[in-house]
Amino acid sequence: MFDNLSNRLTSSLDRIRGRAKLTEDNIQEVLREVRMALLEADVALPVVKDFISAVKERAIGTEVSKSLSPGQVFLKIVKQELESVMGQANDGLNLRVARPAVILLAGLQGAGKTTSAAKLAKYLKEREKKSVSVVSADVYRPAAIKQLETLAGEVGVDFIPSDLSQKPIDIVNNAIDYAKKGHKDVLIVDTAGRLSIDEDMMAEIKALHAAVNPIETLFVVDAMTGQDAANTAKAFGDVLPLTGVILTKTDGDARGGAALSVRHITGKPIKFLGVGEKIDALEPFHPDRLASRILGMGDMLSLIEEAEQKIDKEKAEKLAGKLKKGKGFDLEDFKEQLQQMKSMGGMSSMLDKLPGVGGQLGNIQDKVNDKMFVQMEALINSMTPAERHNPDVINGSRKKRISTGAGLQIQDLNRLLKQHKQMQKMMKKMTAKGGMKKMMRGLGGMMPGGGMPGGGNFPKF
Repeated sequence: MFDNLSNRLTSSLDRIRGRAKLTEDNIQEVLREVRMALLEADVALPVVKDFISAVKERAIGTEVSKSLSPGQVFLKIVKQELESVMGQANDGLNLRVARPAVILLAGLQGAGKTTSAAKLAKYLKEREKKSVSVVSADVYRPAAIKQLETLAGEVGVDFIPSDLSQKPIDIVNNAIDYAKKGHKDVLIVDTAGRLSIDEDMMAEIKALHAAVNPIETLFVVDAMTGQDAANTAKAFGDVLPLTGVILTKTDGDARGGAALSVRHITGKPIKFLGVGEKIDALEPFHPDRLASRILGMGDMLSLIEEAEQKIDKEKAEKLAGKLKKGKGFDLEDFKEQLQQMKSMGGMSSMLDKLPGVGGQLGNIQDKVNDKMFVQMEALINSMTPAERHNPDVINGSRKKRISTGAGLQIQDLNRLLKQHKQMQKMMKKMTAKGGMKKMMRGLGGMMPGGGMPGGGNFPKF
């Protein structure tokens, strides 16, 4: 998300970042480029106008002229105004009500409401430690009820059955009674979508909202529709008292216009981002972190949180214990590390959150991609247990068998073995005195031009 905008903004702002003095002329030149970058990202025109006006007013004022490093202050102003457009800080769910807290999801057909209902249920269950029930009030799409039932089973939350013959209001009222008796903390209601906004649809969901009185009414909208997402959200907001927005399919949106337009046009906060097809691909929306990523400053907080949630701590502790005992880092351990990286969204997702990398991601995409890790894992799977635990026994004939079994070339296997040797060295540094500093220096080699830790290049599968 924001790849195109990030590249345009960072290249424009880089020219002004180191300036000792800022004038109205050079500020105007950069702002003109920033304006074009935002419009190309499909940010709504009123949002662009207000953003540029706010940055210009602050940049030409005393805030910059009295600074010892005006270029840096200008960049800070741009970041702060980006945060302001998107909502300043994370706006979480309000669940401080008598159980169950009812969350109503609304939106157009195809926006991803049913999937978002399951993702939100998983998030609340695992991150907020809530007991959750879900129900479908979509009596127009027969597959919707079954889809939600399947997803509820997948994430391990309570599914409340409903029937096409029932009225949506009856379905939800019955579900509330069921959730109360079961002492559930939260009830998530998936509603019917339509192909377009129409009066019947609005009247139905308005009546449902009035009858149910949910604590949260979230509008689910597809980020790939750009500024239309903000306009559709406003149309719903004029009828329903929305409390927030879930922006879906952001992983497929290279422009980011929706995220920068929704808050300004609707006045409602984006609460969550759908960042992929997997059932755990839902993130709380943090405007400050996203502004940092747009400007190529990275998002280490999100990366750390993701690592804490998704890395298997038991396996990590087991590996640490093994290394402390002086036992080697074998290919089975290497394979586990590849799987951990995949669970965190893959290398591209991780690099996007590292400072100084986000804006250059396109430049290194050919060198590091998730396909590379799939192929490395295939090579390891093609080995015998003895070969994985002791790679030194892999001779010419074994190499031919392993690479053929994985459907790859011998040179691909040679690169893998070289990478493993480099990882072994880095793991030894981690267990030595001052190991963390040495490891971080090694990780510096992952930056563009540096190759992988130990000085080797990225394997080109």
